[in-house]
Amino acid sequence: MIRTMPTGSAKLFLAIERIDQANANDPNRVEEAGQSVPAELLYSRRMTHWLERLYPAADEPLQLAARAQHIRRWEIPRSSYPMNRIGYLKWRTTLYGFHADVAEQILRDVGYDDSVIARVRSLLKKERIKTDLDGQALEDVICLCFLENYFADFAPRHDEEKVIGILRKTWAKMSPVGHAAALALPMRDDAKRLVEKALSS
Repeated sequence: MIRTMPTGSAKLFLAIERIDQANANDPNRVEEAGQSVPAELLYSRRMTHWLERLYPAADEPLQLAARAQHIRRWEIPRSSYPMNRIGYLKWRTTLYGFHADVAEQILRDVGYDDSVIARVRSLLKKERIKTDLDGQALEDVICLCFLENYFADFAPRHDEEKVIGILRKTWAKMSPVGHAAALALPMRDDAKRLVEKALSS
C-alpha cells in the first residue's frame, strides 16, 4: 500500500495523520498489494504520490488540499442526487464545500492560521483553476490519479462515446506538465486505444 508522506512542518504531518484517520473510516474497500484497504485512504495517498512526482516543491496548502481532495466522500453518495447531469453537477458542488469544511476543522484543530485554511478551502472548492497555478497543479494531480488508477476499470462500464467525451474534458483540464505525464503512463491496450481516439480529433 502507498504510504507516501509529504515533507513540511510538524503541523503538516499531524494534519495528514488526521486526514488519513478520517479516510480510514471509509466502509468501501479495495484491493491494493494483496490487502483490503479503505478506498478513500488509498486515493488520498495516491494523490500525495502524484503531487510529489509532478510538483515536488508544492507548499503546505497544496499538499493538504491534495490529501483532503476526497475526505469522507462516501458520506455524500452520488445516489443522493438525481441521476442526470444537473444532479451530478449539484453533487460535485456540494462535495467541494463538504471537503473544504471537513478539512478546515482538522486544520484548525492542529493549529493552522486563517490564511492557510482559506487557501486550502479555495483549492478544494476549485476556485480560479485556470488562473491559479496551485489550482492547476491540483487538477493535474487529480486527472493523473484517475488515468493511472481508475480509468481502465471505469471505461468498460460506460458507453464508448461518453468515455471519449470524459477523456477530452480531462485532457482540457490539464496543463502541458500534466499532458506529458499522462502520455507517459503505461496503459492496457483497450484503455490506450480510447485515449488515442479521444486525442485524435
